[in-house]
Amino acid sequence: MMGQFRLAAPWALSLAFPLAAMAWRMLRRPTRPKAVPFAPVSLVPAGGFSVRAAIARATPFAFIAGALLLVVAAARPQTLFSRVRRTADSIAIAMAVDVSGSMMALDLAKDPAAEDAPTRLDVVKTEFADFIGRRPDDLVTLVTFGGFASTRSPLTADHRALLQYLKAVNVPGTSGDDGPVSNEETLTAVGDGLVTACARLQECDLKTKIVVLLSDGVSNAGVTTPEKATSIAKELGIRVYAIGVGSKTGMAPYRTMRFGRPAIATARVEFDEEELARIADETGGRYWMVSDRGDFDEIMGEIDALEKTRVQGEVFDNYTEWFEWPLAAGGVILAIAAAMNLAAAGRLV
Repeated sequence: MMGQFRLAAPWALSLAFPLAAMAWRMLRRPTRPKAVPFAPVSLVPAGGFSVRAAIARATPFAFIAGALLLVVAAARPQTLFSRVRRTADSIAIAMAVDVSGSMMALDLAKDPAAEDAPTRLDVVKTEFADFIGRRPDDLVTLVTFGGFASTRSPLTADHRALLQYLKAVNVPGTSGDDGPVSNEETLTAVGDGLVTACARLQECDLKTKIVVLLSDGVSNAGVTTPEKATSIAKELGIRVYAIGVGSKTGMAPYRTMRFGRPAIATARVEFDEEELARIADETGGRYWMVSDRGDFDEIMGEIDALEKTRVQGEVFDNYTEWFEWPLAAGGVILAIAAAMNLAAAGRLV
């Protein structure tokens, strides 16, 4: 329905009441004393046209008109440019990302020895950002967990803001702004991460809710056990898609310093693939193992294809704003009224 008119802030019209009181006060005729009988009328000068008097009479009307236009501008008149009915594929997604120390491994990089070789976490952030870009209608929340879980972003449809939060995610102690880091912060609390992700989805009205859980270690910290977190996810009807990032050899390359120069060292890593598979299986989701970056692309594509829920609704957008015109006109008229009053009475108001 093109051209439909509305006021975005109709409550602003209530300002017309004090304006009406002001107008009454400005326009009411002052009470005059009773005439003197047989006054010497001949002594009164003959009447004639006076510019100053005409300006004085017109000034109140100018003030009232200008103020009235400002009230209309405050109500924000709009016309509807378009009304679109469309079908969207919308679900609620919690991205639960492991940020334990082992996420600094370089085994997903094509060339671990390269100076700009991405860490596991770098790859995860890139792949998750691409995944979110393919799901513009979803509500997404971001949870990270190391030794404890933290909500980085609430459930939101503002993916631009969400990606800024994702960009700022790092392993504790690897950013210059982190400050002192305890050993506990570099551990892995899978249960806490999962239960926090479920809590973010609990109040959402969308029918389909999933957690994309990514971890590369053994659950060795936290208050909630993975078993308890899995039970909570089942009770809430939340499916968990678990992605394990680990080395089948038990060894992974890391960036380090040797003799004051950057170098690559190999360290032992732990990985509990069975636990992640069990979490996915018991909640009706799926489990994948990632050993290189190509696997990641394929897995995120599979999740994108699996979870789609049809939601119909009316989308209103592109309202044309008209408040600028009464705002500008009202301002100009008030300025003219002030100038008129200055000319007639010698004061601005």
